[in-house]
Amino acid sequence: MQQQFNVGKKVCEAGLYPIIEPEIDINSPEKEEAENILKNVLMENLNNLKPEEKVMLKLTLPTVPNLYKEVIAHPNVLRVVGLSGGYNRSEANALLAQNENMIASFSRALTEGLKADDSDEYFDTKLDDAIGSIYFASVEKI
Repeated sequence: MQQQFNVGKKVCEAGLYPIIEPEIDINSPEKEEAENILKNVLMENLNNLKPEEKVMLKLTLPTVPNLYKEVIAHPNVLRVVGLSGGYNRSEANALLAQNENMIASFSRALTEGLKADDSDEYFDTKLDDAIGSIYFASVEKI
């Protein structure tokens, strides 16, 4: 985590906004504990940024809803996006919908079920459905 923030500070010095992505394995038996540790380390590092140093965070969807609420509200955070991290789309959408002010950064969940040999019409319909469900989970919170 420290290495990512150190590189992030260099990106900020260049006038850009870094994306910091400390992913947690969704299958870890200590996932919830790791998320709590990560939140504390994130807050420590965010509190050490200068006011003009802003970051974007890509975080694995948390086990406990709104765990990262304080991180999301931090003045040095531009946006926090939730990674599907290996969850299927239905699970990822359900978890995302439980987290206020977090939007999706899904790749595996987005393309779930799509195949190169699908007809254009079928592919487009399935992709539209996927985008719609992920968008809904991003904006309609439980």
